[in-house]
Amino acid sequence: MSRSKIIFIHILSWTLFLAYTYFFWLNETPDRQILWLNFSMNVAKISTFYYCYSFIYPRFAINRNKIFLAGGILSACIFFALCRYGWEEVLYPVWLGFRNYDEEVSILYYIFDNLYYAIPYIVLSAAIFFLHRHFVLERMNLRLKEEAGKAELAFLRSQINPHFLYNSLNYMYSLALPKSQQLADALVSLADLMRYTLKEHKDGLVYLEDEITYIQNYIALFRIRFSPQFYVNYTVDIKGNNPKIAPLILIAFVENALKHGIIDQPEYPVNIDLSIRNNELEFTVSNRKSNKRKEVSGGIGLVNVQKRLNLLYNGCHRLDIRQDQKEFCILLKITL
Repeated sequence: MSRSKIIFIHILSWTLFLAYTYFFWLNETPDRQILWLNFSMNVAKISTFYYCYSFIYPRFAINRNKIFLAGGILSACIFFALCRYGWEEVLYPVWLGFRNYDEEVSILYYIFDNLYYAIPYIVLSAAIFFLHRHFVLERMNLRLKEEAGKAELAFLRSQINPHFLYNSLNYMYSLALPKSQQLADALVSLADLMRYTLKEHKDGLVYLEDEITYIQNYIALFRIRFSPQFYVNYTVDIKGNNPKIAPLILIAFVENALKHGIIDQPEYPVNIDLSIRNNELEFTVSNRKSNKRKEVSGGIGLVNVQKRLNLLYNGCHRLDIRQDQKEFCILLKITL
């Protein structure tokens, strides 16, 4: 449901509520004082409703912060009482010449006396807020299921061409081996890359050594393409550790550096470092920016990997991206 429709429903509901209320009041022709007191009461009710609906519940109920939520509900009770007090004990005596409570009544008594009127609208606000949130989440889940089904179908369809290409690469390797060792090695690296991306994993994870090998093969292809003017330093220090990580989570940073960085100047090599310390993976990639246009790219690699990190390692990773006019550097830390 669009925001405009939600606003329309709220306006319509309060209009009907007020029309129903004042229809009976007007029929009974109450005195002017009762009408004004009823007006201030309704202002306090509606204001408190939206104070909870728009501020308290979205900030504290969704995050399940019980202490802040309790404090927010208490503040709503105080807000209701102060709202009435402002109208009935401050403005009305000046504008209309009467007040609702005696002057001797304390603020504390005023707050407790108004709890009876405030609580129903605080509860009503919670009911409508969570009901609306339930429908929103249900609609999101249905949309995600539809997208997942479409993605699965597209993935199954996409498997035909990659598998055919992978088999073709193996055949081309057998043809290239007697003629050019360099070409044969390039085909092997390309075939290994393709096999790795096509491989399915039951738990959605791969061993870190497999990811390291994948990066090595990727760099090897670039080295064949740009050799001898190709300067990349790739160091690994995992000290015998071989934990599992999400596949293809690191390659986007390497791909970005090789596509958009300087790789043909020995004084400005691309530096790629991967290490594990205290059960934490640390991955850094730094490169000098190149003004040359190497390849046309959609520019969504880093955006996608950031989304994947937020989904797969939410609260367990830190990604720092630092860049200026000359240099681009990333630091990724993942708690394993």
